[in-house]
Amino acid sequence: MRFSWAGLILAPLLAPLLFVAAVLGPPQDRSWPLAFLVFMVPGCIVSYGTTVFLFLPSLYLLSGRWKPTGFLVCLLGLVLGTATSVPLTWMAWQSSGPDSGPPVEGFLTFALRWAADPMMAIFPAAGVVTAGLYWWLGTQRHRHI
Repeated sequence: MRFSWAGLILAPLLAPLLFVAAVLGPPQDRSWPLAFLVFMVPGCIVSYGTTVFLFLPSLYLLSGRWKPTGFLVCLLGLVLGTATSVPLTWMAWQSSGPDSGPPVEGFLTFALRWAADPMMAIFPAAGVVTAGLYWWLGTQRHRHI
């Protein structure tokens, strides 16, 4: 699979946009733009960081061994999206103690409780959406050439 600039620019943007749209809903008051930025900026940092530093190198290694199909690329996105939640869970655990201090419980206990939260499903879903859109944009561009 060839590198796609359109995929790199647009694919990581979709998951944070969908998340912000689901959380905030339609604009209703003056504080909406600030709330949009508060959710969108960290979402883009995680999404673009994962795409550039995890997804693209992994996709390169995958394409050296197998021909990337939509299914394989989305499966890779699912695995990497799930893996992305681990460092974020670690950061949340580090500040989970009283007054955001050292944690009281062990990491495994915290991670299992944290993983049961339905909001954690965003990470694997975002991985699949981002990987699928990157693959689609990459294949659409080369189909017309």
